[in-house]
Amino acid sequence: MPRRTPPVVLMAALTASAVALSGCRDGAASSTTTPLVDHGTVRIAQSSETPSFDPYSTFGASQAHYAYDSLVNLAPDGALVTGLAASWRATATTAAFTLRPGITCSDGTPLTASAVARALTYAGDPAHQLAGARTVLPSVPFTASADDRDATVSVTAAAPFPFLTRTVGLLPIVCPAGLDRPLSLDRTTHGTGPYVLTRYTPGGPYEFTVRDGYSWGPAGATTAEPGLPARIVLSVVPQASTAANLLLTGGVEIAHVSGPDRARLTGRGLAVTDVPTVVGLTFFNQRPGRPLADPVLRRAMVSALDRRGLADVAVGGNGRPAADFGAEGSLCHADLADAHLPSQDAAEALRAGGWTRSADGRLTKDGRPLRIRLITSPDLGPTLPSVAELMARDWTALGADVELVTESLPALVNAMYRSADFDVVVGSTPGFALPVGFVPFFSGPAPARGLNFAAVTNPEYDALVARALRKTDTAGCDTWNRAAAALFRSADALPIAEGQSGVYGHRTTFATTFGGRLVPTSIRLHQ
Repeated sequence: MPRRTPPVVLMAALTASAVALSGCRDGAASSTTTPLVDHGTVRIAQSSETPSFDPYSTFGASQAHYAYDSLVNLAPDGALVTGLAASWRATATTAAFTLRPGITCSDGTPLTASAVARALTYAGDPAHQLAGARTVLPSVPFTASADDRDATVSVTAAAPFPFLTRTVGLLPIVCPAGLDRPLSLDRTTHGTGPYVLTRYTPGGPYEFTVRDGYSWGPAGATTAEPGLPARIVLSVVPQASTAANLLLTGGVEIAHVSGPDRARLTGRGLAVTDVPTVVGLTFFNQRPGRPLADPVLRRAMVSALDRRGLADVAVGGNGRPAADFGAEGSLCHADLADAHLPSQDAAEALRAGGWTRSADGRLTKDGRPLRIRLITSPDLGPTLPSVAELMARDWTALGADVELVTESLPALVNAMYRSADFDVVVGSTPGFALPVGFVPFFSGPAPARGLNFAAVTNPEYDALVARALRKTDTAGCDTWNRAAAALFRSADALPIAEGQSGVYGHRTTFATTFGGRLVPTSIRLHQ
């Protein structure tokens, strides 16, 4: 099937599609004691527009949970619970799911096992370049088959993969009507989920309307529960300060707020769930011809940074330098950065690597000055421009000529995945809940054939990942951590700070899973 799909996954930004992967951290539920409101409208602020609601694209994947279901779901405590599948079983190479009876697509057609297998096959086909789906699916090829009589879907991986249920099982399932017309998925939804997209406006707002008769949500959740909103309206609110103001004045019911604006929301009667994050996840462009393809230069530049100062700026206070690439609470999370990041005299290392300082203080090698294009976007966090500014100051003092660019989110994505016109990109992410989620971004082909937008090449990492993939679940954590340590030693990426953001509710209760993702069937509107 032809498909117009730009490869716009954010890894350094990693939008909410990252949290579609399973996690181990406990989620949270908000609380209030006021009476429920039936058939109301809940307005939710989001930081950037959604140019496509295709659940297999990056931006659409972040909103897929409103209109699409997966075979299994995450409970707030990170456990797997039922979804489209009533039961499942898995090994390192196979997974089998038995569907619930009575599931229907939003157009009223029954969902069959064959339809699910078709969606899995479509999403996993590398020829379609479905960037959002790739952030969820296994990093190894797989095949899907179906038995409609027994309502079972079977998946077989071409190589051992320890998290089949937590990847294949969490992919949003597009119904046949959507797969028949994939371009329609940008502006309409074709799923089995609790809501249907009923209004799309370029730049927002976007409106979802509840489905009657829905009864196959997480652990059997239904849309008949009192207080479940009849409409969900997503509005684009780029600034955290504006989102905080709207929460305080009742202009929105739910918003994700990070940075200093969180202090204004404390003690104001709002429901809140805390979301551990990694602030300032930084990548270095290693494509041939870019200066940071030189590992000596990367290590020296990382050594020159004031990590404590960067962490303070990143969180707007007493910051703690990040220990790992993923947020606290992710599977196999460990304290790796301090022991494995380069720590050396940066100036001396550069001299040994053939760099010299000219009379005006600029670094040159083979007659060429060191020029660095450093990009970030405030859409990914209000403190990121300040983090990038401090980085630029440290590197300028070292002798680099740094061009500091603050972009819109679409422009940042374009630089990462199309033009490749960057040397350093600074973003924020809750990270992946599974260590395997990082693999396509630290290895494999660059866009458009892959997701390795920084063109990282680290043979030690690749070899350790191959070993970790042969182990099941947490049995591979030591090997996964050794692989991450290899990335730190090579200065392939740098997480800046451990941080927290929050999902806040005005007159609402809700549950969230890893990364602060709302569970739509848990939302309740209160008076």
